[in-house]
This record gives sequence, C-alpha cells and structure tokens, in this order.
Amino acid sequence: MKIENLFTLLSILSIIPVTFAQLRVGFYNNSCPSAETIVRNLVSDEFESDPTITAALLRMNFHDCFVGGCDGSILLNSTDSERFVGPNLSVRGFELIDEIKTELEAQCPSNVSCADIMALATRDSVALAGGPNYNITTGRRDGLKTNASGVFDLIGPTASVAAFLSFFGDKTMTTLDAVALLGAHTVGVGSCGLFRNRLTNFNGTGLPDPSMDSDLVANLTSICAASENPSTGLDRSTPLTFDNAFFGQIRARRGVLQLDQRLATDEATSSVVAQYAADNDLFKRQFAIAMVKLGAVNVLTGQDGEIRTNCWEFNDN
Repeated sequence: MKIENLFTLLSILSIIPVTFAQLRVGFYNNSCPSAETIVRNLVSDEFESDPTITAALLRMNFHDCFVGGCDGSILLNSTDSERFVGPNLSVRGFELIDEIKTELEAQCPSNVSCADIMALATRDSVALAGGPNYNITTGRRDGLKTNASGVFDLIGPTASVAAFLSFFGDKTMTTLDAVALLGAHTVGVGSCGLFRNRLTNFNGTGLPDPSMDSDLVANLTSICAASENPSTGLDRSTPLTFDNAFFGQIRARRGVLQLDQRLATDEATSSVVAQYAADNDLFKRQFAIAMVKLGAVNVLTGQDGEIRTNCWEFNDN
C-alpha cells in the first residue's frame, strides 16, 4: 500500500470542529488557562524519574478508548470496573492521573475531565520520549458507567492481522492508522507470558516459532528464565525512545509479540511497515493523526456525562 495524499496534522485539525463535534483544541483556554501546563509539568516530573510512564499512559489510553469510548471509565476503581478485569490488571499510571486531577481541582474545580487529563498526559509523555508533540482536542466529559465485560474484546498479542485491522476499523481507523498506533510498541513492554509459547513449543511443535530470529529466541529464553515474573521491551534497541526502530526490527524477524511479527509479513500491512521503517518522520506524523482520531472515539461532550471530582469514582449526584 503506497501512502499518497497523507493528511498533514494541520489539515486533520482543521476539520475537527465538524468531524468531532464539540471537541476542540484549547477547550480550557478560558475556563482553566493553566490546565495543559499543569498536566505537562506533572508528566515531565514523572517522566524524569520513570521514563516507562510513556508506555503505561499509552496503554491506559488505548484500553480506555477501545472499551466504550474515551470516557475515563478505566480510571474507576470499584470492584466491578474495567480497571480490575483481564488485561487491565497490569495497566498502571493511575497515581499520576490522580495527582494531576488533584492539582487541577485546586486550580479549576469541577472543570477539567479525567478523560481529557488522560489524553493530554499521554500526548505529553509521548513527546518527552522523542515522539510527536501534536495538538490534541479537548472537551471530553467523563462516563457514567463502566463496561468490564468489554475489556475481554481488546485485541490480543496472538491475533491475526485480519482481526487486528477489523478491530481498529470498527473505530474508523485505516490500515495506516492501525499500524502507526501499534508502533507505540516502540516503548512497550511485554511479560514473558505473552510470548513464551513462541520460544519453545510454538503451536505444539516443540520448537520455537520459525518466524522469530534465532538470536532473539535465545535472548528472550534467557530473560524469561531469569526471574519469577520477567518482562522485556518490545523494541530491542531503543526501548525508551519513541521512534521507528520497532518497524525495522519486525522486518528483521525480531518482533517479540506474534501480532507484531505478523504485521511485517502480511500482505495487508507489510508495505506500510516498510514505509514507517524507512521514514521516522512519516511514522510520527501518522501516529499523531491516528491519536487525534482515536481520542474522538465515542466521546461524551456538552451536557452528557460529568466532570468527576475524583477520577476513581462517580460524583454523588
């Protein structure tokens, strides 16, 4: 697939008022002028001590938006919430979101939504890791329900490329968008349980996955034997830097997760992978475009939903 007539970020933002209803860049400029600065400063402080926060916030944001929409429902901590189900049990970064919310409530009470905090914090963490620093629309409101069962519909690490593209397509994401968003694995981390079967007994063969580089098999086998709950970076060369190295690695059969590796060889995605591997700026530009689109999935605006006082619980109405 050749990338032609790729929208620039500016052109995407120019159609947002029509496409994304009441979301807009600078939504809080009048009601809470310091909102984005507060978010950026606290994310920067966290990044300085823990640069893996970029991966944590990206995962949190994806898991929120892909389950019922970008409404902050993953932040709720009731026993029946999305937060405590399946793959979300390993989502982290909640303390940072709560810290940001506390500061914003002190400056602008009941004004900035938790859903927007998550979107802004994710954007800022990506930029700090070397990724694109893109404008993002705000004006989301927080959801009034949780959807724990929907967490099990999230795409998994062994999914087929067809299932992956269908999953993203259901959220209006093109192939260009979907592959760019999976490129977030450039700062991602995976536990050995997600790929161990590829190392020793792939599909019951008693052998490693033949699509995985043999040196990578040996390296991951050693890592997974070293501790009780081991994990490793999904980008084998620059795991804390947001760049296109991930795409070059999966083209060289060095993808840790099965789905990642499949992107490099499937005819539906291989040419996009090749283009992102060859052009870091192109990857970052398309990632920014896709993140803006993702941030508008099934959002609540206007009088729908609420602005939570605490991100972890519904308001008392």
